[in-house]
Amino acid sequence: MQDIHYGLILIAAFVATASPGPATLAIAGSAMSSGRRHGVATAFGILTGSFIWSFSGAFGMAAVMYANAWLFDILRYFGAAYLLFLAFKSFKSVLHPKSITLEQIPSKSLKADYLRGLAIHLTNPKVILFFGALYSMGVPSTVDMDGLLSIIFLIGMQSMCLFLGYALLFSQAKIRTLYFRMSRVFDSLFTLFFGIAGIKILMSKLSA
Repeated sequence: MQDIHYGLILIAAFVATASPGPATLAIAGSAMSSGRRHGVATAFGILTGSFIWSFSGAFGMAAVMYANAWLFDILRYFGAAYLLFLAFKSFKSVLHPKSITLEQIPSKSLKADYLRGLAIHLTNPKVILFFGALYSMGVPSTVDMDGLLSIIFLIGMQSMCLFLGYALLFSQAKIRTLYFRMSRVFDSLFTLFFGIAGIKILMSKLSA
């Protein structure tokens, strides 16, 4: 369709989505600590954020933000602050290890997990840069509305399979059992990775 290279676009989106980052860490953490439904709720929150930025990139909003550095910086600061907040929460869990069993009902709400996933993806400037570059450089300027919508749909379906796959994988009983036995180790890793991601985003420049 109008020389749209779907294969290359989907490969680029797969690499960006499947690579370890705040989104995959959040899904894994929710699924291991609270179970499959909470992992899926986090995944759908992240997927919603992905669709929002994909639409924005397709219709020029990401390029507008990229051109206006102050807008991008505001979002960057919010994203960094939120990731550092998640690192702090994980650090608190290191100090107070979890003692619940697999049979207990998690106290967190599905809505809270969904909103957490949404917030992570909406405030991640890397996602904005990816979709801005994808639609500005990877899609021909002559593409029509049907072409844009087809790209958004295909990337969305691929992302959904990946995010839900992570939720199902990390909610497996054996992995959850391992998590509760080694909760301090996992939460220490979450603290480290969320902290590093937050600091990198805070210190990164728009030109990067």
